[in-house]
Amino acid sequence: MKRSLLIPFVCALLGGGVVVAVVAAAGGLSKGGTTVTTVQAAPAAPSNASAPAGGLTPGEIYKRAAPGVAFVTSTVVQRSESPFNLFGGGESQRQGVDTGSGIVIDTKGTILTNYHVIENTAKVTVSFEKGKTLEAHVVGKDPSNDLAVLRVNPEGVTLHPIALGDSNGVQVGDPAYAIGNPFDLERTLTTGVISALQRHLTAPNGFQINNVLQTDAPINPGNSGGPLLNSSGRVIGINSQIETGGSGNGSVGIGFAVPINTAKSEIRQLEKGGTVAAAYLGLVTRTVDGSLSALNLPVQNGALVLSVQPGTPANKAGIKGGSAASSESGEVAVGGDIIVGINGKKVASSEDVANDVASHKPGDKVTVELLRPDGHGHWGKKTVGVTLASRPSTAPEGLNNTPGG
Repeated sequence: MKRSLLIPFVCALLGGGVVVAVVAAAGGLSKGGTTVTTVQAAPAAPSNASAPAGGLTPGEIYKRAAPGVAFVTSTVVQRSESPFNLFGGGESQRQGVDTGSGIVIDTKGTILTNYHVIENTAKVTVSFEKGKTLEAHVVGKDPSNDLAVLRVNPEGVTLHPIALGDSNGVQVGDPAYAIGNPFDLERTLTTGVISALQRHLTAPNGFQINNVLQTDAPINPGNSGGPLLNSSGRVIGINSQIETGGSGNGSVGIGFAVPINTAKSEIRQLEKGGTVAAAYLGLVTRTVDGSLSALNLPVQNGALVLSVQPGTPANKAGIKGGSAASSESGEVAVGGDIIVGINGKKVASSEDVANDVASHKPGDKVTVELLRPDGHGHWGKKTVGVTLASRPSTAPEGLNNTPGG
């Protein structure tokens, strides 16, 4: 599922009270930063049903979880060309403030949030219940999944960690509860349901985030980095982006959360510091389905390789992309390989490729099973070995927001 994202990002300049708006290529729900998609969707009324049998009421969930939701304030430095330098090259600097939310995950002072909340920050402070504010340090970040870990000195503060759940067990229709700081309204609770699964979002560095949870629990600017909770009060996602319907910066009942299992798989690495190095294959694929029937492909499922980035593991392994042609759903590259398996596991879609690559680390060796056209209407089977590399800091042109690896 391809999304086109526009993110107006607004922050107040310190000292002058001036507001500056700029457009970013990726971002989310930090206050003043709202994701807008090109999909026009009717507002979905949030569900305020009471807790299901065996679950907690919204009030009980709030009482348990709200003390573990942090108010995150980032001071960012904005650079621009100085209008007073007649010969060019001079820069002026202004400080801006961005606000979001965070999740306390242990009593040692570890806080999970979105990467875009603290991106380019010069200083981060975290406020807890009863107004206690501490300076925080960014100890680890993963721009590819819009995740970051902060650390505060817990001395003199009683921290209330929120239990992490299992996003793999989430089903459409399950109750969902969001707690955060929308529009600086601290620790606000909204309720709804999980309205869809397996969505895709664009990360701040242009790569795709997979397996995203969609909810109709209202979330707004300032909710970024806060928890999406299940009926047991456990975190199942990190609220990150919203659909605004193109009508403004507010919620229309469609929000998106990075699944907590994605965060759980790398929290230990994030706590050790630095940037998470994701595995990288270096190609763009498209799911083989009925929309490609006119191409007379040899299989009904798989991942058609549209393009291969130069110098990447896929390129070095000899995997081939195609050339432009037309299909029912528009122009598509044909004549490229079709990936049908990775390490003996069947590949039925582009998402399978992305998920398989994401499950590995840079340096891992994988075998990729392909079907390759001979140019005369026939296809042959081929298996290639690939040594995965580290994902680049930003997505190459053509790879943005597209399932690949």
